[in-house]
Amino acid sequence: MIIDTHAHYDDGQFDIDREELLTSMEANGITRIVNVGADMDSSRQTVALTEKYSFLYGAVGVHPNSTAELSQEKIIELKKMAQLPKIVAIGEIGLDYYWDEPEPSVQKQWFDCQMDLAREVKLPMIIHSRDAAKDTIDMMKAQKAGEIGGVIHCYSYSVEMAREYLNMGFFLGIGGVVTFKNAKTIKEVVSYAPIEALVLETDCPYLAPEPNRGKRNSSKNIPYVVQEIARLKDIDVEKVIAVTEKNARSLYPKLK
Repeated sequence: MIIDTHAHYDDGQFDIDREELLTSMEANGITRIVNVGADMDSSRQTVALTEKYSFLYGAVGVHPNSTAELSQEKIIELKKMAQLPKIVAIGEIGLDYYWDEPEPSVQKQWFDCQMDLAREVKLPMIIHSRDAAKDTIDMMKAQKAGEIGGVIHCYSYSVEMAREYLNMGFFLGIGGVVTFKNAKTIKEVVSYAPIEALVLETDCPYLAPEPNRGKRNSSKNIPYVVQEIARLKDIDVEKVIAVTEKNARSLYPKLK
């Protein structure tokens, strides 16, 4: 069945119908969802969601553009949350130079710190990297991130960079962008990468696939992503679903 490896159902865009939407997932073939923290507050909300919904798991961490809020005390709080039974990863963490805030040195400090945390609590990492390809992979190599493992969320770099991550044993997160007509690079990456290295994600409420581009995204849109992966790799939709489910469970060993 379908596993959404990266969602943000704590987002305010879901306040009007969160309960109705989440309780409809199983009927739509979505059996597991991993809600991912982006700052301290959303990490706390993620924990609460995992306690409310049996099929929903979580990741806790602070997105690079929110790292100015971090302190050692908050890292200790993240560590406590990470030890809860339904928290399956540390994330999303990494580097984002698109907005260039906070300054790169601050982002790097807390990326390193959160990679240390992932190693300490023995959880995989969900890596966010935007306009920061070289610094991200250089820091990951310095940390021997392949020993920790994880996924490159919303993969957007080249085939050559994908090869580097695959050689480190990381999965590539593929979402709605792969359906965009002008998304040449990610289509090339999906064609190149073995299906055993891909996991499905939405990043909802963001990045809805065609034909719903520009609208609020949800896990119900994953079949459009599945169909495009199947087309690009010339394999059956059923195989995409089966293999990516296996991949998601390998990525997140705590997933039941």
